[in-house]
Parts: sequence; structure tokens; C-alpha cells
Amino acid sequence: MTEFSILRQQAGLSVPEAAARTGYAERTVYRWETGEVQPRKAVLDALRAILPIAKLEAPAFTFIDLFAGIGGLRRGFEPIGGKCVFTSEWDTYSQKTYRANFPNDDHEIAGDIRLVTSEEIPPHDVLLAGFPCQPFSIAGVSKKNALNRPHGFACEAQGTLFFDVARIIRDRQPKAFVLENVKNLVNHDKGRTFRVIYEVLTKELGYHVDKRVLDAKSWVPQHRERIFIVGFKEDVGFNFERMIVPDPMKGPKLGAVLHQKGQEPEKAFTENDGRAAQKYTLSAHLWRYLQGYAEKHRAKGNGFGFGLFDENSVARTLSARYYKDGSEILIRQGRGIPRRLTPRECARLMGFDAAGRSPMAIPVSDTQAYKQFGNAVVVPAVEAVARYMQPYLMEAIRPLQLSA
Repeated sequence: MTEFSILRQQAGLSVPEAAARTGYAERTVYRWETGEVQPRKAVLDALRAILPIAKLEAPAFTFIDLFAGIGGLRRGFEPIGGKCVFTSEWDTYSQKTYRANFPNDDHEIAGDIRLVTSEEIPPHDVLLAGFPCQPFSIAGVSKKNALNRPHGFACEAQGTLFFDVARIIRDRQPKAFVLENVKNLVNHDKGRTFRVIYEVLTKELGYHVDKRVLDAKSWVPQHRERIFIVGFKEDVGFNFERMIVPDPMKGPKLGAVLHQKGQEPEKAFTENDGRAAQKYTLSAHLWRYLQGYAEKHRAKGNGFGFGLFDENSVARTLSARYYKDGSEILIRQGRGIPRRLTPRECARLMGFDAAGRSPMAIPVSDTQAYKQFGNAVVVPAVEAVARYMQPYLMEAIRPLQLSA
């Protein structure tokens, strides 16, 4: 990360805001951001002059980021004034990406949340948790059934991690929480899994809880349904169904996230002309295999097979297994062999890269990047939830502020 980028983030400025403050074009500022061009000393000094003012501004609320992954939930709640005061993520590669994108944190990343006592977690207003979803996903359940392994709350490795979330809520009593998981959580084990979760949050912990399934294609060109569970300690009148969601049928198409000839090249992912690097085109052997596999299942009446898309399409759900063959989202290349998405395109597809934001740092291998984005949340969907929650959060936090 460049010195300019660090100073810009410390000052709390977006790239367009930094351009306005410094009097330079956004294109120039993006070049400073990526290190392609070095800004003049006067520009850096101007940003440093802003820092004392920025640091005096108290956050509107504090939150903790559990099962943080690469910080997707956090990216939704910081724009409405939240400050992250604690992070937990067990995967070392995800920790590397998280640190690269949040370099100015005043706290370390905790590892396995099961080894963290509630007393070690600082007081906070909001708890965010994208607790592991594999035990509840359709793919995860199918795989565990095939291997004769338990799933859901019977899965000791992941399913019971919800109870660590419940433990922290019980002991730290945040004003609100947001939990995110796969849509299938509602139907898992004939609804019994979600019923247990709901009863723990409401009857045992005493929170007012509402839920809603959102499809990310309202914001990004990807069909990705996820459940958001929101709880408030006090009844502030929160009703998820009143949240206005953009028409998913009018959402963006893949052309908005794909590399295009003539765009700014990125050495790790593109050729010099801006198009996706040749290494992302499938080998002829793999392409033949995928076609044969799909044909075999079509003959049996099954729906398994690759997904082939162009710039006018909306993609299937990006999964953590994308690194294996990319088969769920392949991009047409005329009459030639299709290609995978690049990690940068995945960042755009998940909403981590967007207008007004600097490109997300991707400091890991392609394999790890695919896993991380496949396990992540869609940032603009989270930000939409956060902005809808904002007035209710302020209502929940205000009595605390008045008594302080």
C-alpha cells in the first residue's frame, strides 16, 4: 500500500474526495493510489494537515468483526461512521489480506474465537459475524452426507461456532448485531437449525430479531442469496421488510466488472492492453473435460455442468471452490476456449472494488484469493443493510450517549 493511500485512508477521504481536496484529476489520484506515479510532497503534506482534524472526530458507534474473512461486513459499516475495535479470523491467508486493506488498525487480529474469552473482547455497540456457512449450505450438506459426516449443529468443527457468537452477545450485551449466512440456513434440517438460532437470540438472549434474504444481483452482476439476521437489544421498531431494495432484474451486468481492452492494465491480472491475462484461459484438456462432464449429466437428466457467460449476463454464485476449475462462472471469448474470472474481477463482482474506492489489495495467490472472495459477503448489499439500520442504531445508542 502506498504512502498516499495510507494517508488518504487515515484522513477518511475517498479517492474522489482526495481529488477534490488536492485539486488534481481523479485519474491522477488513482495513479498515486496504486504507486504508478508519486505525488508531490505538497500533496502528502496537505493530507497530513487533515489528519489531526480527522482523528478528533469520534466514531458514531463501535463494532467488532467476527469470522471476519477479508472484511466484507466491516466495509459495509465503516461508511456509516462505525469504528472496528476487535477482529477475529482464524485463516492466516485471510488475515494477510485483511491487514493489507486495514493497515491502520490499533488492534491485532485474534485467531480462533473459541480460544478468546468474552473479557478479552472490548465493549462495542454492534457485533458483526459472518459465521461459517458450510454446515448449512446446500453444497456443504450434500458433501457431508456423501462422506457420512454430521452437519449443522452436529458439526463440531464449524456448526457450533454460532454458540460462540451467542456467548459473546450474552456476555458483552451489544446494542445490536448483524449475522450473515447462506439462504439454506432457514431450511436446514427441516427448519430446526434456524429455529434453535432464533430461540437462542430471542428467548435466551432477549434480543428483538428480524431476518431477510437478499439477492446480491440488485447491486452486482451475480445471483447470490444470503440471509441477514439483525437483532436489537431494545425494541426500536426495526422492520427488515420495509427496506427498499433495487430491482434485481435491473441490476448491473458482467460487462461492468470484466477487464476490457483499452482499460488501465494491472500486471498481475491483465495483458498490457488491459484484457485478462492469457493464463486465465482454460487449457484445452480442462475445457474438453468440463464439456464431457456436463454432457454426461445432461444425458442423465441432471443439471450439473459449467456456466458460460458474457458481458450481458448475470453470473452464478461465486463459490470458494472456484480455484479448482472456475466452472461455475466461465467467460466467453468469441469462438475460442473460455476463461476464468481474474481475482480482480472477483473483487469487483463481490463489490470490494467500486467507484470512489481504491482497488482492493490482493496480496495472496490466485488460489487463496478465489477462496477468500468465494467465502466473502457482497459489500454493497451489506452497506445497504447498514444504511437501513443506521437510524435504528442511532436510536439504540443515543440513550447511552446522553448518559455519558
